[in-house]
Amino acid sequence: MIYNEKVMDHFANPRNVGEIENADGVGEVGNVKCGDIMKIFLKIENGIIVDAKFKTFGCGAAVATSSMATELIKGKPFEEALQLTNKAVVEALGGLPPVKIHCSVLAEEAIKAAISDYLVKQGLDPELFGIKPGACDHDCESCSHV
Repeated sequence: MIYNEKVMDHFANPRNVGEIENADGVGEVGNVKCGDIMKIFLKIENGIIVDAKFKTFGCGAAVATSSMATELIKGKPFEEALQLTNKAVVEALGGLPPVKIHCSVLAEEAIKAAISDYLVKQGLDPELFGIKPGACDHDCESCSHV
């Protein structure tokens, strides 16, 4: 499997690795078929994501997509971060092999899960922001995101 230079850079030198103590939102998703697990931590002030960190157990593509996804949402309003798609993560990385696209889907879902957690903690219904519970069934072979 060949990864491009940008993917390798985000794998070898991942940005935003770690946890945020007392995070405003935490989201964890995983894919039992491939074993990738992503956990995203968000610090949100006045609706803006001021910090994002991740812990990922998985392949190089899983680490790279987590790294890139956190980079793409930092400094943005959470509503804008909700619009981040797996395709945008793949494009920002300069592409991924087809068999690794599911990693970008996990990154998108982990961010949505963390924002959903934040909204619930604020007493808001995530569905009002377009977050549907259990939207990802992690059946990557038949996923419409790929």
